[in-house]
Amino acid sequence: MAESISTERKILGDDYAAIAQSHYPALADLPAEDVLALARQLREQRDRLRGMLHTNRRARRGKGEPRAVSGNDVALARRKQVYAAALKRVNHRLDILQGEARRAWHAAALRDALARKHAARAHHPAAGDSADVGMHAKPSRKRTVRTDPREIGRVSAFVKAAQARRDR
Repeated sequence: MAESISTERKILGDDYAAIAQSHYPALADLPAEDVLALARQLREQRDRLRGMLHTNRRARRGKGEPRAVSGNDVALARRKQVYAAALKRVNHRLDILQGEARRAWHAAALRDALARKHAARAHHPAAGDSADVGMHAKPSRKRTVRTDPREIGRVSAFVKAAQARRDR
């Protein structure tokens, strides 16, 4: 769960100044280079606290050096969580800034491509002085079989008569 600013101040004490810029009104005003530097600083602090927690746990299990056990793990874990939350905010801001930069770069590239396209000469030849005679009809290559209508009537009458003979 996210900690309030007053809770973060209580947990960090004098170190609160390190994450004060990671809260949003101040974070939105920072330039991209400062946001990147803040992310590096927060990541180092979070990793340092994570390493201390890891060392303490190993020492408590008997796997690490016994002199490494120092401090309260709950307090260290809460400090680490505060730095992790601040880093999450800063990383989100970096994603937004990088997205804006990426969109601006792509828009400029598209504008340049469109300008090159408009500046380029047409790649097709001119139509000439006047139009040609146009398209020519191609004769169908299908065979046309014309049946004489009298033949149709003769066959129908023949079938009718044959059926009548069979029916008698």
